[in-house]
Amino acid sequence: MKIGICNDHAGVEYKQKLIKYLSCKGHEVTDFGTGSTEMCDYADFAHPLASAVESGALDAGIAICGTGNGMAITLNKHQGIRAGLAWNTAIARLVKGHNNANVLVMPARFVSYRMAVSMVRVWLTTAFEGGRHARRISKIPLA
Repeated sequence: MKIGICNDHAGVEYKQKLIKYLSCKGHEVTDFGTGSTEMCDYADFAHPLASAVESGALDAGIAICGTGNGMAITLNKHQGIRAGLAWNTAIARLVKGHNNANVLVMPARFVSYRMAVSMVRVWLTTAFEGGRHARRISKIPLA
């Protein structure tokens, strides 16, 4: 699977570890994030990731910032993105199963790295349930 990952200053450590984890699992990972812990703006990294997922260059994306909210808000401005913010494995499973999220967003300041890996694993292995959820998703885009 081709996966993009982005982060701001709060997500550097998790991003670096997740790239290694995902690569070891056989995924091709593209890094759109910063490598520095110096303060920066999450939108500068979220937009390029969203564009790559929307275009089909990537199969999915992962975004990490302090609370996850800035990334999620920015990513969801893109019509072809369904970014789901998760803070535990149950939410990660639901954002994929019910919302078919093509980007998983995580709050680095509020989850452990162990939980982040667990959420990524669950999100990647959960199938979209379709049915009533597909009908709901079809109503999301404005255009």
